[in-house]
Amino acid sequence: MIKLKVKTPAKINLTLEVLNKREDGFHNLQSIMQTINLYDYLTFEIGENNQNEIFLSGNSDEIPYNEKNLVYKAIQKYLDIANIKNKKITVFIEKNIPISAGLAGGSTNAAGTLFALNKTFNKLSKSQLEELCASMGSDLNFCLNGGCMLCTSRGEITQKLPFVEQNVSLVKPKNLGISAKEAYTKFAQLEDKTIPNNTKKLIELLEKGEFDKTLIYNNLENALFPSYEILREIKSKLKGSLMSGSGSTFFVLEPKLTTKFNDNFDIFEGLKTIQTGVEEVL
Repeated sequence: MIKLKVKTPAKINLTLEVLNKREDGFHNLQSIMQTINLYDYLTFEIGENNQNEIFLSGNSDEIPYNEKNLVYKAIQKYLDIANIKNKKITVFIEKNIPISAGLAGGSTNAAGTLFALNKTFNKLSKSQLEELCASMGSDLNFCLNGGCMLCTSRGEITQKLPFVEQNVSLVKPKNLGISAKEAYTKFAQLEDKTIPNNTKKLIELLEKGEFDKTLIYNNLENALFPSYEILREIKSKLKGSLMSGSGSTFFVLEPKLTTKFNDNFDIFEGLKTIQTGVEEVL
């Protein structure tokens, strides 16, 4: 029996500038993504069996523990591509990252799964692992490697950027999850899709070891604000805040929130940006 535990970090989008719709239905984008020290933990037990079997469990009642879970799909895909047979794989998922929150909770779990399996079986090269990540979603490649990165195409093409440490605090409306599909569908309906090209401006500063908080930007906000009063409320109440990804989480680059929120919101304070992605817990 092999036992392995990994920690999978959440991400925020310091910029997210959606460009044009692609022929495959996705959108091209340019985004500066950044991992933060808010983690899910995945504990793997891998043993011999008369066939491949996968068993998931965890501490959250908000996610499925079957073939609909990205962890399950990642295991299936890895075993298939690496031609591994007769294994029983049990995974306990400790969820701390909010669900459908724009923080890549599902993607980082899937990236952590592929990392753990390749650590165990060592069947895929780094480039093959990256290719497998890209086939499973737009954020997996970033989550696997972490730090501060420019993400382009649909998000799967990554380029490492200089890291400037920041304080981070999060606020998320309880019981409000927004899917990427909904956000991008509503974005496609916007008339004004112009961007300020803050991604380029912020990269120029990062390359000099500098940072300007006023350059953080996400044009998916414009797509979702008309439908969600609660998102508009956060934006107006919390100075300097930005929605991460497709929402519904907002962040500020401060050690604490500058505004009080009631019990209808989940609050995470005192977080930091980090230079790492998925890692083994030793």
